[in-house]
Amino acid sequence: MAGSEQNDTPIDDRRQLIDYLASGCKPKSAWRIGTEHEKFGFRLSNHNPLPYDGPNGIRAMLEGLRQFGWQPIMEGENIIGLSQDGASITLEPGGQFELSGAPLETLHATCAEVNTHLAQVKQIASELDIGFLGLGFSPLWTRAETPVMPKGRYEIMTRYMPKRGTLGLDMMYRSCTVQVNLDFASEADMARKFRVGLALQPIATALFANSPFTEGRPNGYLSFRSHVWTDTDPDRSGMLPFVFEDGFGFERYVDYALDVPMYFVQRDGIYHDASGQSFRDFLDGRLPALPGEKPTMEDWASHLTTIFPEVRIKKFAEMRGADGGPWRRLCALPALWVGLLYDQGALDAAWDLVKDWSAEERQALRDNVPKTALHTDFRGRPIKEIANEVLAIARSGLKSRAALDRNGKDEQHFLDVLQEIAAAGQCPAEELLNNYKTRWDGNIHHIFDEYAY
Repeated sequence: MAGSEQNDTPIDDRRQLIDYLASGCKPKSAWRIGTEHEKFGFRLSNHNPLPYDGPNGIRAMLEGLRQFGWQPIMEGENIIGLSQDGASITLEPGGQFELSGAPLETLHATCAEVNTHLAQVKQIASELDIGFLGLGFSPLWTRAETPVMPKGRYEIMTRYMPKRGTLGLDMMYRSCTVQVNLDFASEADMARKFRVGLALQPIATALFANSPFTEGRPNGYLSFRSHVWTDTDPDRSGMLPFVFEDGFGFERYVDYALDVPMYFVQRDGIYHDASGQSFRDFLDGRLPALPGEKPTMEDWASHLTTIFPEVRIKKFAEMRGADGGPWRRLCALPALWVGLLYDQGALDAAWDLVKDWSAEERQALRDNVPKTALHTDFRGRPIKEIANEVLAIARSGLKSRAALDRNGKDEQHFLDVLQEIAAAGQCPAEELLNNYKTRWDGNIHHIFDEYAY
């Protein structure tokens, strides 16, 4: 699930776009789990963000990790990522360090991958006198203080974002997430998982809410990262009500994706600015950025990565609603969604829970959760009660999977940290705010000491 194969096949027919998505269908025996997480790097001496260059910058961090067998990913003269055995390490626009995990069979394997990665990062970071922090939003640095990574696509996005919303640059440069990528068996299975994923994404957001600070002070939100998405770009984000319409499938998602304005086209390593232009025009050879050229399947695959709804479809489904967080919660996010979506009984139970929610109710839930998290009211009760129901369904799904580790233990225990959060009715951000108001005496710098990996 990490990375993608190069595909220069020309697009001659719209049907190829639909078939591209449908090619992701696979039997249950071939379903895998791909976990991704981002984190903020900082200097231990002063808690400043890491620049790309310099003796203890991002480049040095990437070079240091090569001793563990990672291979460099280059853009021009710059190393911008690493790859190894189906996994990759990449950079977000502000230097957020991301692991895009390999497709793995069990939560035991994906959690072992996360643990190995963080142990390697911690070893190299200690040699460079830097640290890494898991939060949903940068707690201290202004946008101007945040470094810019040397990747061509980010230059184009940076110019375009302010044209579509006021918080797009904050999304790019100052937010971090954890997400999980999951498979589907058929078009119908994709549609059911998409609907459940969209409806319950605000519940995941509430459980993982972990971004209450901006520039050293409380920002009035529990998940500011989630709020940022409400004013990033309405053309390419949101709750996608059409997914719940009768007949939804790959073709309808293709129509949606075709109407999302483009960012860029890459040719021979060069990014051509196509921001605001139409992929439909590209299909007809009328793209202003590349007159007379028609797209390849690689262009289509790339375009799909520039669409940012709460759940996204490529050749797999991406659950995108959670804030970044500490070590332990990185394994809990895939556990939640694998439990809900990879067992048919659990998937059916989850659908029964949400199937009568209206589009207006789903949207209101998504809009309110960033401020009030598990205290958000839904049909006269706090959603912490719904969260407990959802976790019970997920636990039953993991129990049914019966995927055992070498000690004979199944995957249910990865949910324990979320069970504690839901039972208390207090999201992680509320713990941070309490520390800020009490032990930290309003000094945000303590977060770098107490919550770093």
